[in-house]
Amino acid sequence: MSGEVPGRASRVRRILRGPRPEAVPAVVARACALVGLVDIAAGVFPRFRHSRMHTIAEVLPGALGPFAAALSLSTGVLLLLLAHGLRRRKRRAWRAAVALLPAGAVAQFAYRHSLVGLVISVLLLVVLLRHRTEFEALPDPRSRWRALTNFVLMSAGSLALGLVVVSAHGDRMYGDPSLADRITHVLYGLFGFEGPVDYDGPTSWTVGYSLGALGLLTAITTIYFAFRPEHPAAHLTEEDEDRLRVLLDKHGRRDSLGHFALRRDKAVVFSPSGKAAVTYRVVSGVMLASGDPIGDVEAWPGAIERFMDEAKAHSWTPAVMGCSETGGEVWTRETGLDALELGDEAVVDVADFSLAGRAMRNVRQMVKRIERAGYETRVRRIRDLGENELERVRLAAEAWRGTDTERGFSMALGRIGDPGDGDCLIATAHKTDETPGEYGDLKAILHFVPWGADGVSLDLMRRDRAADPGMNELLIVAALEAAPRLGVARVSLNFAMFRAALARGEKIGAGPVLRAWRGLLVFLSRWFQIESLYKFNAKFRPRWEPRFVVYRTSSDLPRIGLAAMQAEGFVTLALPRFLRRRTSHPRPCAHGAADRGTTVRAV
Repeated sequence: MSGEVPGRASRVRRILRGPRPEAVPAVVARACALVGLVDIAAGVFPRFRHSRMHTIAEVLPGALGPFAAALSLSTGVLLLLLAHGLRRRKRRAWRAAVALLPAGAVAQFAYRHSLVGLVISVLLLVVLLRHRTEFEALPDPRSRWRALTNFVLMSAGSLALGLVVVSAHGDRMYGDPSLADRITHVLYGLFGFEGPVDYDGPTSWTVGYSLGALGLLTAITTIYFAFRPEHPAAHLTEEDEDRLRVLLDKHGRRDSLGHFALRRDKAVVFSPSGKAAVTYRVVSGVMLASGDPIGDVEAWPGAIERFMDEAKAHSWTPAVMGCSETGGEVWTRETGLDALELGDEAVVDVADFSLAGRAMRNVRQMVKRIERAGYETRVRRIRDLGENELERVRLAAEAWRGTDTERGFSMALGRIGDPGDGDCLIATAHKTDETPGEYGDLKAILHFVPWGADGVSLDLMRRDRAADPGMNELLIVAALEAAPRLGVARVSLNFAMFRAALARGEKIGAGPVLRAWRGLLVFLSRWFQIESLYKFNAKFRPRWEPRFVVYRTSSDLPRIGLAAMQAEGFVTLALPRFLRRRTSHPRPCAHGAADRGTTVRAV
């Protein structure tokens, strides 16, 4: 490892690189958005079209006549839709804008005979052509949800804008229609029909064309998103998985999150030498990696460079969740990104663990109480489970999940019992002195993935809600006590977000800012288990290993946070469980059973 200071390297690299490359696309995007807003106003408000702002409003198609007003309105909406793509340097957005501006200029000159509008449109077109090399980003992965999202947003926007269109011509309106009549008129107009509101002169045609244009835009954009070829979701191929397993066999001891790179809903980029790799998933335009790169540390820079090139090619926001201190140093040194401590991972050294002593009294008493209640534990490798028992474990893990959606990305494997995961460890709790239930005498499950040759990392914790409290403590203690027999020297437990702030904030002498921050975290723990997870981990007297989030700018953090919550399953657009159709994973698990997600451990 180089002794170079990451922060200094970042500043030097930024100075050498000069102005941020996204400056021009951002300016062009703002210009298109402004033109779109002005053009919408020109198509909606008749007085605005004839005010002193008249020449500014003439940027795109004119506003005289019903058809011109509708064309102005629809063009403005399209420019607003394109602005976000231009900001992200999307090639398709650039092509659409280049095609739209000349058409608007021709319409402007044909309907208004305005040289000013023609010149402004041409100037904006020249800027786009002059900086065409700035707009090279490839399309994002596609989803059918985009069509539904577009339909909902466009429908809501069209309804709101349609009400403005209808109400903007109040001086030409017959009578005083109610809000319900105006909404009805908008809804009819979006489908191309006459509504209950009537106007004097050609205004009815102007309003009708405008509403029809909004409805047509909603239909066209929704159909486009629904029927365009869908980009395949991130998927780890068998070849990629085999290559990652080879790297993990050689270097898997370095990072406790390494085995989670084998999730099959991730994509991967390898270094030129093939000795290192970075796995990731794209969520809401964020290219989200997790943990450290896999493989030889000396080859990490090559994999990181490929990762950054991929992010640049698609104009994705690069981010890394949960990397170690070493990983954070390499990422910041090689890319100029920044790092922020996210929390701490609880790691228990098996040789130092004991239930003796006052500090472990609560855990010791809980375990003894559960054992007296008739529970017994079994700790084995997955490969040692029989077919029937493994199937019961899978079914129970899914039934006991407790949420409609799977959770986990950074610290979750997403499956149990795959043929390639025979080294995974499973701890189960059983109660044999009562009538067997749907899953036999099984009452709780803990699943661990390998961490090199002598460690395991906690993947999921599931229990029967009807079982006695303390099942997780019982199974963690059982796994730690059985670890020497299984050749395990280190056990990584859960990740505790903002652990340091929670620990320092409750100590004597903590300042008001730290106490306020801790109070906010405690409040958020009602939904995200921040404090409870920290206190649960602390019961086992672990050592704490810091984990970091790597990001480009502070303004990216909210977006990265939202993408991480989506990846972890806390924010989702998935259908409710009872509406979902069960589908088998394209690569079956052991014994031919479908691969079922079973993750709960997450950043």
